[in-house]
Amino acid sequence: MSAFDAFDPAVREFRIKTAGARMRVAQVGQGPDIVWVPGGDSPAEAWRGQMMHFAGQYRSTSYDPRGVDGTQSAPPPWQIADFARDCAELIEQVCQPPVVVAGLSMGGLITQQVAIDYPHLVRLAIPMGTAAYIDGFTRDWMQAEIDLRRDGITLPDYFLAPHYAAYALPAKSLGDPAVWAKVKEAYTTRFAERKPQDLIDQWQACLDFDCREALRDCPVPLHTIAFSEDVQTPPSMVKVVADCAARGHFHELAGLGHVSVARHGADAVNQKLAEILAQSNQ
Repeated sequence: MSAFDAFDPAVREFRIKTAGARMRVAQVGQGPDIVWVPGGDSPAEAWRGQMMHFAGQYRSTSYDPRGVDGTQSAPPPWQIADFARDCAELIEQVCQPPVVVAGLSMGGLITQQVAIDYPHLVRLAIPMGTAAYIDGFTRDWMQAEIDLRRDGITLPDYFLAPHYAAYALPAKSLGDPAVWAKVKEAYTTRFAERKPQDLIDQWQACLDFDCREALRDCPVPLHTIAFSEDVQTPPSMVKVVADCAARGHFHELAGLGHVSVARHGADAVNQKLAEILAQSNQ
């Protein structure tokens, strides 16, 4: 059973073929198109809260990117440009461009690259928890995760949730027993099933990414969203994207972490998204 079934049976699931992949796609709603790009390790369901929230006003589409089980793709190594081409071909096949493209984490990088490489397909880009180039602590942490797996080391199941949740959510939410119970169960299952090579291939593409110069000539409005308690992509890193972009805008949401949008902070993120969408429609 799809994770969408518990939310709305109106979600349509199907597959499309791009030049480099055969992708699982989910779509719901009617109206102007929003394409929701998942982050690393995440399937289309990562955006179900936003897809359902905006289904009355927009047609929402998400998909499993390369490195997620629902999609089969050309063998790695991959670059973010490859992920962006998949997204662009999806837009051409199942949407009516120009569309809104929104993404989180790796999905934010892909969102930026789609706007840079295919501006005729994008009227508005909303990258969240994103970066123009990954450096500092984030780079060292991601490289360590890659090297750990290249050395053949796997994390035991009992360590998965305590390890990854600390990078995903703010301390206040982790201190909520109800939130932690859900996160512990979900993260243990999610990362126990994660293939080490898929993490290596996705995360290496992120570390190879640098769009600082390309953003300066991008004609698409970019509204970046940062989260004040984000350990993975601190607000200062997100602001670089807005500062580099020819039409960049920066928003920071207080009290949220890297993946709060999917756990405990969806309402605040949805409100900000609605404000940005309304402004773009004026």
